[in-house]
Amino acid sequence: MPARNVTKNFDADSMYHVYNRGNDKRVIFHDERDYAVFLSFLKYALLSDESIRKNELVDVSDISNSARFNLRRLGLHGKLELVAFCLMPNHFHLLFYQTDPGAITALMRSIATGYVVYYNKRYNRSGGLFQGVYRASHISKQSYWSHIARYIHLNSLDINQDFQNYNYSSYPYYVNERYAEWLNPALGNPCDTPSEYKKYVSDWIPYRKEAKEISTLLANSRDITVQG
Repeated sequence: MPARNVTKNFDADSMYHVYNRGNDKRVIFHDERDYAVFLSFLKYALLSDESIRKNELVDVSDISNSARFNLRRLGLHGKLELVAFCLMPNHFHLLFYQTDPGAITALMRSIATGYVVYYNKRYNRSGGLFQGVYRASHISKQSYWSHIARYIHLNSLDINQDFQNYNYSSYPYYVNERYAEWLNPALGNPCDTPSEYKKYVSDWIPYRKEAKEISTLLANSRDITVQG
């Protein structure tokens, strides 16, 4: 019998919280290079053709020619927006807004394949890396969008890292410390100024347990798994 609230279909014009972890909770990002490569896959898929031609925007030294071809042929610029992210040693959180119903599926398949090839080559291993296929929660109510970004940005506290200075999340982009063409924080930020967002996130720290529980129930709690 199919699991409740599990489907293989994504909707157009919708927000999704996408997440996965290493198989058996194994580490999937060991150092700065691993984090950077994973983000490079995202950048290379989401940037416009003009931006890709500016080689300084994306380090492709660890992305194979075939992976680059696969990412660019997806044509995701304008169809998929990365709204927030946090990469942790053994898992990741990504918040997307898509206008094309097939965009997230196409991107995650390409990234999963490409990053595993990179990882296995670097660490001289073979086989799968992730704990099955990724999962995604449909955030159907706009009022919850900003909460999900806040929840994602507080994840680094789980490994005793200051979320305001954690190098592998989109938090700095929400407080105007960084800017990127491949990220659209405006879709997940309910605040008008950086100081307001800092307070908005910090004020939720005492309620993180509640935040984790809510994160599984937000919107209509529709969890999605995608085969392949």
